[in-house]
Amino acid sequence: MQLCLERQTNRKVTRRIVPFRIILYVIAFIDRANLGYAALDMNEALALTSQMFGIVSGIFFISYSLFEIPSNVLQEKSGARKWIARILVTWGAAVVST
Repeated sequence: MQLCLERQTNRKVTRRIVPFRIILYVIAFIDRANLGYAALDMNEALALTSQMFGIVSGIFFISYSLFEIPSNVLQEKSGARKWIARILVTWGAAVVST
């Protein structure tokens, strides 16, 4: 009985969560790769050296990490489904606007 329940749970998780996580991983990878592609033209247009770009991108990722903690606290209050949907919509709007 226990083994059957475990198999059913694993199948359900694999069918429902794994594809969603793969899609989110691909989107996150594309987003981070965009920063590298943007650097090619942006450094020239803004007269940034590679060291300056490194500092700016480091500040971006540090602030990104700092905002993750409150984001996870709010996710607990509103629920994962709503919060992930909100993140995707906000993220998409930010990418399109830039």
